[in-house]
Amino acid sequence: MLYKLFEENDKFEKLEPLAFSDFSSIGKYEKDLENLIAENLLHVLYEDNRYMPISQERRMQKEADVYALNESGDLIIFELKRSDAGKDAVMQILEYSQIASQWNFKKIQSMWEKYSENLKQSISGLSDAHQDFFNLPDAIQPFHFNLRQHLLIIGSSADADLRKSVDYWKKQGISIDFLPYRIFEIAQERYFEFFALPYDYHRNPKDTKGLLFDTCKDLDEAIWIMMEQRRVAAWGEAKRFVNYINENDTIFYSHAGHGLVAAARVKKGRVRETEGGLYRDVEFITST
Repeated sequence: MLYKLFEENDKFEKLEPLAFSDFSSIGKYEKDLENLIAENLLHVLYEDNRYMPISQERRMQKEADVYALNESGDLIIFELKRSDAGKDAVMQILEYSQIASQWNFKKIQSMWEKYSENLKQSISGLSDAHQDFFNLPDAIQPFHFNLRQHLLIIGSSADADLRKSVDYWKKQGISIDFLPYRIFEIAQERYFEFFALPYDYHRNPKDTKGLLFDTCKDLDEAIWIMMEQRRVAAWGEAKRFVNYINENDTIFYSHAGHGLVAAARVKKGRVRETEGGLYRDVEFITST
């Protein structure tokens, strides 16, 4: 996460999280993200644990976005998502992994040769190129290539569904990770933030919202419970809506026959249970 520092009297007084974007929100395409990742795998994104790209997605082919090799000859499969993708991205890369698990050395070498040719690089045998790339004392044998596949999904750090889906499959023993990215726009310039593992997760400050909240006049005591106990709460079938309220959201309390009666900001903390309902704690920004 990126924070703006506020300084006063030579002291840093507070931090303010900056809103971030993804490739979709700045009008860029998945191919733009693919090229950015593939062209920077070697020396920028993975300084100490480099990957050797051997192929990029071709149109009309059932392929992942980027394929690479690690030092051991394992196949690294990258699937890139410019914006929210959810669990579908995981099912997609699992299918690519199943297909790739059948590839022999000849297939991997063919991919490398085509990739090198497109980049106008000098073409050598894959074993020799791999040895040279990783500066190995000896070339690994052809049958050691693609013994294992490791899956990496790169996507917007705001994609909570994708993160949860990847975590689920990791617990099932699949070699898969989610690598989030963020784009910050500062002083009319754009900055790309890419995460090494373990990554951090933060909700995007720009997703903070204002909510018009019905105090439910049918429950006579509801409004007084919320005002006196400093809560935003709901009961019965409506209680599920409290789960969609996040920290720092602004709640505008609306009471039938009176209109807006108060406003509050949601405090840090989890959703809690009350008798027959759910609530979150708030800090009122109007007098109550």
